[in-house]
Amino acid sequence: MVASGTVAGAACGRTHGPARHAATGVDRPRTGHSGTVENRAPWSGRRTRTLLWLGAGAVVMGLAALALPDEYGATAAVLAALFGFLLVTALIVFIAVPGPGTLETLARSVPLAGAVLVVAVLLLLSTDAALRWLWILIALAAAGWTASAVWRTRSSED
Repeated sequence: MVASGTVAGAACGRTHGPARHAATGVDRPRTGHSGTVENRAPWSGRRTRTLLWLGAGAVVMGLAALALPDEYGATAAVLAALFGFLLVTALIVFIAVPGPGTLETLARSVPLAGAVLVVAVLLLLSTDAALRWLWILIALAAAGWTASAVWRTRSSED
């Protein structure tokens, strides 16, 4: 009888357990199954502190929203929501961009810069005259970021 996980067992359709190398008889993991999670460097102290402070701000402002009366409670609730949003955003960025150089990686991200430019132009077109100057400045900054990201990406490919 052939043990499951051996080379002969795998030929019969049995693939449970570790496979054995035919020549040496040593157990080895199957292809694609390393048995461990990808090794990532631990987060820096700055990233950890940022997440802790944002989380603490969300909790404190949330408690203040419950304890404070009327307009102060509403303001604290808005600030708690802002802290929560920034916490989720920072967590996504820290997971998506591992390691040092997060700002440089985001500065070279053409899709992110292009999306910011599109949103800025749409907000420019939809606002009234009182705030139009602000959205013009933001759209110009986003256009500069997009041009810089394209230039950096193309110059690093050479």
